[in-house]
Amino acid sequence: MTKAQIEEALRLHSRWLDGDSTGSPVDLQGANLRGADLRGANLRDADLQGVDLHDANLYGAYLPGANLRRANLYGAELQGANLRRAELHRVNLQGADLYGADLHSANLQGANLGSAKLHGAKLHNANLQGANLSSADLRGANLQGASLYSADLRGADLGGANLEGTRGLHVLDMADPRGYRPVVVQHGST
Repeated sequence: MTKAQIEEALRLHSRWLDGDSTGSPVDLQGANLRGADLRGANLRDADLQGVDLHDANLYGAYLPGANLRRANLYGAELQGANLRRAELHRVNLQGADLYGADLHSANLQGANLGSAKLHGAKLHNANLQGANLSSADLRGANLQGASLYSADLRGADLGGANLEGTRGLHVLDMADPRGYRPVVVQHGST
């Protein structure tokens, strides 16, 4: 898609969100938006399923309720982005920068967040079942009430993270010479 096509799609989407009958919801399923500049874009409830946003700039983007299933956001800039209740099932966010992003109640089941920067991210009540969070920076993140069943947290930095009420949190038993025997850490109800 060209920059002009993206801008037109966003303009029509904005009209649709405002209830204007001349607008239409944005549907960018499977689009190639590698490296696109979408800073501050309003993509609330947008269909971005399977879109390629590799290295895209979504700084401060507004994406609550957006469908990003199986999207590629490898290395994307998402600092301060609003992804509340977003559908991020099996999304690739490896190496993405989500510093301070709002992922409250987002579905990140099976997502790849390996080496992602989630410092200060709001992940309360998020579904992270089966997610890859290996080597992720989760310092100061709010994971209160998040579901972490079968999530891979090897090498993740959880310093200062709020883990109150998390479900299914597993950590490695460093006393085990093989280093892979999971030990369940109870935080709230399971």
